[in-house]
Amino acid sequence: MTQFLNSLGPLSFIGFIFMQASQVVISPIPGEVTGFIGGFLYGKFLGIILSTVGLILGSWIAFSLSRYFGRPFVEKFVRKETMDRYDYLLHHKGAFLVFLLFLIPGFPKDYLCYILGLGRLGTKEFLLISTVGRFLGTALLTLGGDYIRHQQYYRFFVLSGLAIIIIMLSMVYRDKIEKVFQKWHTLADRASLKKKTKYSAHAVLCIIFKSGKECTRREDYTIG
Repeated sequence: MTQFLNSLGPLSFIGFIFMQASQVVISPIPGEVTGFIGGFLYGKFLGIILSTVGLILGSWIAFSLSRYFGRPFVEKFVRKETMDRYDYLLHHKGAFLVFLLFLIPGFPKDYLCYILGLGRLGTKEFLLISTVGRFLGTALLTLGGDYIRHQQYYRFFVLSGLAIIIIMLSMVYRDKIEKVFQKWHTLADRASLKKKTKYSAHAVLCIIFKSGKECTRREDYTIG
C-alpha cells in the first residue's frame, strides 16, 4: 500500500485522501491502518491533515448517500442488529452523545455515518461533530506511524500500550456505556416532549381565553 502511494509521486496526497475516504464509505481496509500509514509516509502534522480531510470527505459521502437514498439503501451496508442497536439516535439530535460515540474507541464510526444520515442532524452539524470526535484517534494513529518512520520505537510502544488499554476498557464496558447513552437519550426525549406539551397547553388556553392579537409570543403558537 505504501509502495502504491509512493508510486503516485506528487499525486500521492490525493491518493491517500481518496483511500482514507474510501475506507469510510466501503470499508475495504481498516481505518486504523490508513491512519498509521499517513503518519509513516507524511509525518505527524501533514499526516493528520490529510487523514482528517479524507475522513471528512468519506463521512460526508456516506452521510449524504444515506440521506438521499434512505433506509433501504443503508440496510445494504449496515447489518440489522447494528441498525437496531443505534436506532435511538434517529429520534433526537443528541449531538453530545454522537460526539462521544465518535470519540470513544470501539464504536462502529463508519456505520454511524450511514445511520446518522437517517436522523435529525444537519450535514454541517454532523461533519463538525464527527470530525472533532475522530480527531484524537486520528492523531494517535498518525503519531504511531510517525514514530516508526523515525525509529522512535520506545515512544511507539508506550503509545501502543496506552491505546490498547483504552481500547480494551472501551470494549469491556461498551454495553454499559451504550446503556448509559440510551438512558441519556431517553431522558432528553422526555424533557423535549414535556416542553412541547407545556407549550401546547399554553397555546390552547391562549386560543380559548385570548384574542389572536394578544397571542404574540412564539411559544403561544407551538403546538405538538
